[in-house]
Amino acid sequence: MVMATRRLSWLLSRSLSASPSSQAASLFHSLGRNSGKWGNINRFSTAAAVEELITPQVPITYTKHLINGQFVDAASGKTFPTYDPRTGEVIAHVAEGDVEDINRAVSAARKAFDEGPWPKMTAYERCKIILRFADLVEKHSDELAALETWNNGKPYEQSASSELPLFVRLFHYYAGWADKIHGLTVPADGDYHVETLHEPIGVAGQIIPWNFPLIMFAWKVGPALACGNTVILKTAEQTPLTALYVAKLFHEAGLPPGVLNVVSGYGPTAGAALASHMDVDKLAFTGSTETGKIVLELAARSNLKPVTLELGGKSPFIIFEDADVDQAVELAHFALFFNQGQCCCAGSRTFVHERIYDEFLEKSKARALKRVVGDPFKKGVEQGPQIDVEQFQKVLRYIKSGIESNATLECGGDRIGSKGFFVQPTVFSNVQDDMLIAKDEIFGPVQSILKFKDIDEVIRRANATRYGLAAGVFTKNVHTANTMMRALRAGTVWINCFDVFDAAIPFGGYKMSGIGREKGIYSLNNYLQVKAVVSPLKNPAWL
Repeated sequence: MVMATRRLSWLLSRSLSASPSSQAASLFHSLGRNSGKWGNINRFSTAAAVEELITPQVPITYTKHLINGQFVDAASGKTFPTYDPRTGEVIAHVAEGDVEDINRAVSAARKAFDEGPWPKMTAYERCKIILRFADLVEKHSDELAALETWNNGKPYEQSASSELPLFVRLFHYYAGWADKIHGLTVPADGDYHVETLHEPIGVAGQIIPWNFPLIMFAWKVGPALACGNTVILKTAEQTPLTALYVAKLFHEAGLPPGVLNVVSGYGPTAGAALASHMDVDKLAFTGSTETGKIVLELAARSNLKPVTLELGGKSPFIIFEDADVDQAVELAHFALFFNQGQCCCAGSRTFVHERIYDEFLEKSKARALKRVVGDPFKKGVEQGPQIDVEQFQKVLRYIKSGIESNATLECGGDRIGSKGFFVQPTVFSNVQDDMLIAKDEIFGPVQSILKFKDIDEVIRRANATRYGLAAGVFTKNVHTANTMMRALRAGTVWINCFDVFDAAIPFGGYKMSGIGREKGIYSLNNYLQVKAVVSPLKNPAWL
């Protein structure tokens, strides 16, 4: 969700782990909160920082690697801290994976694939195990939603009401596919019987991001297991807790040991070891485009394993002059600010027709000023903190860049309070295409509103990006919609809607937004090999 630059699981640089609150505070002062450039900006309430935070009533039970069906310490004995982004304080210490842990996990997955029951059991049996797992997740959804919000900072209402139900739906969907994967009988020129077999690819390595930990687990693990593969999953170092929890539930559902292995750790160590491992048959990665290039190179330099990449985006959200402005404002607001702006397909370039630009701008500013930012466990809160100090600093740097580039800061532009990683919902107007805030993936609550004159101009400008993950179009004109859906170079085009992530809808990018598709029937192709089998026929009754 997919859903970006997104720094979801780094292979080059680790997230900062020492004194995140103090580092954030230092940056806050360095940006010049009271300097002249910031003096006339509308300010938001600091309630998020000073209010009494709700302590989630969920135990932290699983912090070790899950390898071959058992929770085990890291081979080195090392652990690393995982943080509460509301405060920057440590929630728990988690086993820190390294090369040896990846080796152990790959060995377990290889043995489970080559010798174990998973690929050999009937597809219907695999289906039943996946369905039992989905039922267990539903039973534990309250704890999982709390854990997801605690470790990630997204609103609890979002975790509980949207993401956990979608997680369950995704596994129901893939369970349904397990016994419907089959080959074809192919007519040939001659006396031959030809058939194709769709076989599991083998051992799959998967690296998931921090912005949607549970949903990305489902996008990756669901199709891999439905096809009969075994898996080594590396969690994002920022958000390891829910993946470990649900992996335990999978084994309670009857998953054989070694089929699903979960290793927590940093990109340059555990991530790189997985990407370059010679006994991994397939690799899937969701993260930034820059890191995706490294993953692809590591895979190529090792055993040339096929790679699926779901990478960054700078998605246009295009509002035409016939739009209902109030509806367009609300949808554009959602398209950008959802999940604290930490969404790969966020509508982060809001193109508005010049005839309605001024009205749209004023209403967008008013909507941003009304956005409720605070403790994500509290009812009615729309926006929690950014994931960590590094992402927090990055967002504030882009805001500063926008100001220095002479974009107009309409509202926001600052942090909220002095504790945690809360950023004010921010709106820029008079944004030009060559500004960094219009070109780079900010991955935060920063809306850039651009003006356009006609359809040809906006098509050209919308496509003038290295990314091609998604796009949104808001219009009442069916001909305009049809023209745009074909002209936009993006893997998903939402017409008069945004962020619709049904289990059956494929998701992936054009250009440098990735390779391959997640979800839907197309995702199965990532985890299957096609084998042609040819045998001669003697006196066939028909050909």
